[in-house]
Amino acid sequence: MKQRALGKQGLTVSAQGLGCMGMSFAYGESDEAESIATLHRALELGVNFFDTAEVYGPYTNEELLGRAFKGRRSEAIIATKFGFDIRNGANVGVTSDTAQIRAKVEGSLRRLDTDYIDLLYQHRIDPQVPIEDVVGVMADLVREGKVRYLGLSEAGVANIRRAHAVHPISALQSEYSLWERNLEDDIIPVLRELGIGLVPFSPLGRGFLAGTAKRAEEYPATDFRHLDPRMQGANFDANMQAAQAVRDLAAARGVAPGQIALAWVMQQGDDIVPIPGTRRRSNLEQNAAAADITLSAAETAALEAALQQVAGPRYSAERMATVDR
Repeated sequence: MKQRALGKQGLTVSAQGLGCMGMSFAYGESDEAESIATLHRALELGVNFFDTAEVYGPYTNEELLGRAFKGRRSEAIIATKFGFDIRNGANVGVTSDTAQIRAKVEGSLRRLDTDYIDLLYQHRIDPQVPIEDVVGVMADLVREGKVRYLGLSEAGVANIRRAHAVHPISALQSEYSLWERNLEDDIIPVLRELGIGLVPFSPLGRGFLAGTAKRAEEYPATDFRHLDPRMQGANFDANMQAAQAVRDLAAARGVAPGQIALAWVMQQGDDIVPIPGTRRRSNLEQNAAAADITLSAAETAALEAALQQVAGPRYSAERMATVDR
């Protein structure tokens, strides 16, 4: 797989990464053997950019990657995140208390079984702690060699600018897809002005664009999608109808719907590296093959027109409250 630069500080990764959250968290029962086989298969395919976080589990996803890449650390570019208050095994809210950041990163290093993190993100902006203070601690970790590059997740324009003024930010992680295009008016122009890469998560719309989504109520209460407004009631019906354009084009091209959705994201710029999540080798192989698909201008326009209006908010009000917009 070809590689792309994230930011202007030297971080180069595969043009598509792998979101690892679902291997341990949020999307049902885990299968460690298949997950590790998927991680190893990614390396074989040239996918070397892996995304995790301390809150995924909590902690168990980082531990999984530590086991999977033992003896192969140099082959993987690992991104992880801090920014949630984890107590008694549960996430109880956002926090970037500067007195705790170092301990959180040391915990991630231990679980990942490594002495450095390639890309460290603040997972969510903490409105109680100035971003300058947060990035100041992160920058100290870069100078100490424990972290190589810095990122933000779900940050807004003002905080991106303020953070970048303290230490260069290499990447912003945020949701972006045919299904969710809120970054285009304000965020992406600022990223390109400052030379910051974009790492879209959920580029397949949590399965909607891949044609595998079910109604929210069909998922167990422990599944992230159970509370997804876009998968509830009439919203589900409207969105399923809109996503038919993806399925129709995929059928015409002889490829999978998810490959069309990923191809669209990857064609939005060489500074964009999506991280579709999966727990299975078959899905990984399908996703990776999307890097070789090129959409015509007419195909792109038709997809964008069909999905111009998506029914329902992106998140529940509680989840949306942690997004810095």
